[in-house]
Amino acid sequence: MSLEALREQLPDYAKDIKLNLGNLASEDILDEQKRWGTFLSCAITGRSPDVIKAIAAEAESRLSPEAVRAAKAAAGIMAMNNVFYRFGHEAGNEVYKTMPAKLRMTIIGNPGVDKVDFELWSLAVSSINGCFMCVDSHEAIVRKAGVTSEQIQAAVRIAAVVQAASTIIEGEKALAG
Repeated sequence: MSLEALREQLPDYAKDIKLNLGNLASEDILDEQKRWGTFLSCAITGRSPDVIKAIAAEAESRLSPEAVRAAKAAAGIMAMNNVFYRFGHEAGNEVYKTMPAKLRMTIIGNPGVDKVDFELWSLAVSSINGCFMCVDSHEAIVRKAGVTSEQIQAAVRIAAVVQAASTIIEGEKALAG
């Protein structure tokens, strides 16, 4: 399935999402690797098989195998980290913030692509997962590396629209089934 086929699969009430997907796919605020790595990591995070397949088909034609692997890794490592760090932030007991994580996360230090791109993908995924501690951390890293506010917002807009598409596609399947 292609991104265009995915857009056509969206129902009429989701016209805004359909248009936003097309606009974001061609927007040049992010370079191709940042843009398609964000799309792919966010599609995986959204867990809709149709959305993952459509976006992966597009992303794999635009990204190196290393970037595809790193985008997948960003979705995976943030699935773990967002739960862990969100708990530490939300728990009323401050002791959890001082305890070592004791979780392996070496992919963050050596993702196989430009670290800034990986951090941007991690920021977008963390936005979907609602881990504001991780959002703050990754946002500070990419800002320090020179990523602009407009670029950060573009990545989060991709996250928002891909998540909406995943919600709509899976919701329609559930209602039909």
